[in-house]
Amino acid sequence: MDYRKIATEVIDCIGGKDNIVSAAHCATRLRLVIADDSKVKNETLEQIDGVKGVFAAQGQLQIIIGTGTVNKVYDEFVTISGIETASKEDVKKAAAQKQNIVKRGLKTLGDIFVPIIPAIVASGLLMGLLEGLCNVWPAMANSGTYQIIHLFSNAAFVFLPILIAISAARVFGGNIFLGAVIGMIMIHTGLINAWSVSSMKAADIPTASVWFGLFDIRLVGYQGHVIPVIIAVWLMSTIEKKLHKIVPEIIDLFVTPLVTVLVTGYVTLTVIGPVFSTVENWVLSGAETLITLPLGIGSALAAAFYAPTVVAGLHHMYNALEAGLLSKNGVNTWMPIATAANVAQGAAALAVAIKTKNMKTKAMALPASLSAFLGITEPAIFGVNIRYGTPFIAGCIGGAAGGLVAGLLHIGASAYGITGFFGFLITTGYTAQYALLIVISSSIAFAISWTLYKEKSTQVENTNDVNSPNNEITSSEASNKVEAKQRSEKTINSPMNGTLFNLSEVNDESFSKEMLGKGFAILPEEGKVYAPFDGTADMVFETGHALGISSETGEEILIHVGLDTVNLEGKYYTPKVNSGDSIKKGQLLLEFDLEKIKEAGYDVITPVILTNSDNYETFVIEEKKSVKAGEKVMVVA
Repeated sequence: MDYRKIATEVIDCIGGKDNIVSAAHCATRLRLVIADDSKVKNETLEQIDGVKGVFAAQGQLQIIIGTGTVNKVYDEFVTISGIETASKEDVKKAAAQKQNIVKRGLKTLGDIFVPIIPAIVASGLLMGLLEGLCNVWPAMANSGTYQIIHLFSNAAFVFLPILIAISAARVFGGNIFLGAVIGMIMIHTGLINAWSVSSMKAADIPTASVWFGLFDIRLVGYQGHVIPVIIAVWLMSTIEKKLHKIVPEIIDLFVTPLVTVLVTGYVTLTVIGPVFSTVENWVLSGAETLITLPLGIGSALAAAFYAPTVVAGLHHMYNALEAGLLSKNGVNTWMPIATAANVAQGAAALAVAIKTKNMKTKAMALPASLSAFLGITEPAIFGVNIRYGTPFIAGCIGGAAGGLVAGLLHIGASAYGITGFFGFLITTGYTAQYALLIVISSSIAFAISWTLYKEKSTQVENTNDVNSPNNEITSSEASNKVEAKQRSEKTINSPMNGTLFNLSEVNDESFSKEMLGKGFAILPEEGKVYAPFDGTADMVFETGHALGISSETGEEILIHVGLDTVNLEGKYYTPKVNSGDSIKKGQLLLEFDLEKIKEAGYDVITPVILTNSDNYETFVIEEKKSVKAGEKVMVVA
């Protein structure tokens, strides 16, 4: 393969070296940030010898080249273009800067709220559990156990500004402990608790004269507020980073934290808090007004447009909205709307799975549907519904019907971060209503999708099937073909313990569209990768997140632990072999910290790719869900 030729043709197809903002590579693809996307010739790019696929994601142009080759093409790419080498994180930042301010803002909200979802879910589930137990056993409400667990159940909501402040400081690059201090200042016990103000007379609320007597502020805390905390921590992080640059190192440890907290705290309580709490109240009031429009019309509209916002990547804003609703009213009325939209998309995909005669489509649509019913809609939306068009429309209509039910019955939840069937855990007081919402959303979406989905007729000539009536061969010849096929069959075993998935369910186009080859995916249950056969560790990536191995019988396998985990740059991964080492079946190849990778926000599903798939004609995956390392998963011939 002529790596320089590939690099030259890629540069020509992306508008020349002057159109390159940044470039890096991972285990399988070039990751480029382009100045002017209109100059990119996607169709020509895909025709380049050595390029296996092209797609845009997260502001990056990703060119699939393959393991063991992409690094060599990248080296030539850098030499020819004259650009500086960049890390994956550099490219990620460049791509983020290229996005418009709205998308950057919404992504930031997602980055802040997603990590604290476990804390919110834990509190919400405890609330639901307590409520359910008290319904069964009313006397429990007066017990000491109830009082103790009740403290646990609302802790995350009482101190929500501190959780948000810590997460925001991490996102904005500030000191997380200074961020925590800002959050503590905003709900300090020296301020009147915001939830108590409504029962007080205005004359009884203490005030303070600020900014040299220019105006007075009320000494009220910011319990239940979200936006003011985020703005305050952004200011804190900005001030801190600037001070680190200008304050001499010898006094930086003392001066920077002091000035940062003093300035940020004062500006927060006197300007940011009063102004942005008012803005936030307007936003929440607007959302509540929409949801409570007469006859459930607002909820229906919100549910109808929920899935399109997922497609546009705008759904991160809902985390902030739900957190605000919970803090203000103690009830999340947005969650049932999200559930209506999600299960409707799942039902629409289920109709496709049942109606289609294409086994590949069926294998993709059925698990994607189940995933949507459990709250993860991307596989159903992107893998099935948008692809075929009418199922997506059916899902939006079914979602609108479920949203109408949510609005009419005023269904609410005690947490956020959970939708679908798991939502029953946080909608304890609305169990029957929530079930009705799911039934109506699903039924309507399924019926419309079933009616509108029309499968394109395809005629495939199978020249390899010895039993085909079109093949005029003797029984002797047929027997010889069967024997040859049996001799050429090879088994691919699982390299880890976990749950088996089809590649189509992986939320990464290079894998789900089989650009790198056929294979399967494992959702690991422990952080260990074992050799599935005797052979060689051809390539152990320096970041540890991927391994390229080959068997003694010729199978070449790429094991990619997690999606986009190259951005961790080796953190949480410990390879146990080196490139070129011989390996034995069952040998430990790699250890990784499964929980830490999840906490960092990465999907840990692990694609296992047969990179030399072109050498085989048939690929059969076992019909099982749970697999053990060394267990047969796929047969190729």
